[in-house]
Amino acid sequence: MIDILKNHRTIRKYTDEAVSDELLKDILEAGVRASTTGNMQVYSVVVTKDEAMKEKLAPCHFNQPMIKQAPVTLTFCADFNRFNLWCKQNNAEPGYDNFLSFVTAAIDALLVAQNVCVAAEAKGLGICYLGTTTYLADKIIDILNLPKGVVPVTTVTLGYPDEKPEQADRLPLEAVVHYEKYNDYSEEKINDLYAEKEGLAANKSFVEENNKESLAQVFTDVRYKKADNEHFSGVLLEVLKKQGFM
Repeated sequence: MIDILKNHRTIRKYTDEAVSDELLKDILEAGVRASTTGNMQVYSVVVTKDEAMKEKLAPCHFNQPMIKQAPVTLTFCADFNRFNLWCKQNNAEPGYDNFLSFVTAAIDALLVAQNVCVAAEAKGLGICYLGTTTYLADKIIDILNLPKGVVPVTTVTLGYPDEKPEQADRLPLEAVVHYEKYNDYSEEKINDLYAEKEGLAANKSFVEENNKESLAQVFTDVRYKKADNEHFSGVLLEVLKKQGFM
């Protein structure tokens, strides 16, 4: 299992081989064994196989091709709707119409998503995690008919790999692990920790192609711009209000 985790690769191209219902069920059963706050299981997973539904979802992920190419798309949702209904049907008044409850459910959903990803890779499938879900959560809610109390938090495409890409680079362990307490970074330490990442040929090309001075500027000025972050923050906050979490 450790080898599977260490050899993870993001798969964006898939063969046309279908993922059997039996295999998918096995993977999802492994997914729901993930840890969950108070054993409430305040999450849901929406499975999309239908081509027409994929067509509708694709624009919500900026038309990344794997949404339509992968045989299975999974949308993981923070979901207090089901738990709230259960409470009310048993003369218990739920108090989960708040931001903390959304965070609780989002964490639960992401734990399940990671379990599903690892289980899928253990069965020879490839996965691609899509960080675009929260950007256009309002559109996904409409397409998937998500009721109040349900918010999509991440999406994973799943299928048999049709590529074997290089592994994505990672910072050294010392960059992200702190012992006993958080140890802040000096300028020298930052330079040291990011040196290998900045020195990769692909990242150097990325800087040149975007006419930037540094890889950091590619992130701040091109990939994840302040204006975009503020805009989609506003969208997500409105979603949380509409769905009953604010």
